[in-house]
Amino acid sequence: MNEYIFFDTRLRDKFADHAKALGVECELRDDTMGLVVAVPEDINDDLVDELEDHYDELQEEQSDLMSLSEGGLKKLAGFQLVLPDGQTSTVALQPDMAKRLLSCFSFDEIQVLFDAVARSALDPKNRPLCEILRAEKA
Repeated sequence: MNEYIFFDTRLRDKFADHAKALGVECELRDDTMGLVVAVPEDINDDLVDELEDHYDELQEEQSDLMSLSEGGLKKLAGFQLVLPDGQTSTVALQPDMAKRLLSCFSFDEIQVLFDAVARSALDPKNRPLCEILRAEKA
């Protein structure tokens, strides 16, 4: 499932309604990070592009809403990562940084990136990259 996260029910519902209008079934659920809309991964690329474009538009609205709430004090975005021991942690980012990440990477790709950083931080490999790659191939 591809997951899209929201912090406002109105925006989440707009996205879900748009997906359903395109004929894409979706699952709505609450998560520790926010409100999630999950859609199947096996939809065609045109539908994925349409959903991503719509999500980007709604992210602009979400950013504006967050800036307005509490006089603009809510200016953080977060991503959840799973530590090697199974614990979860939240990585807090400035919204502009989160938006830049999301413009290039999916949530799943960001998750993989953050999980790799967590593993490397907890189990540092202070060797040249070529040695690390050789050890992984062996």
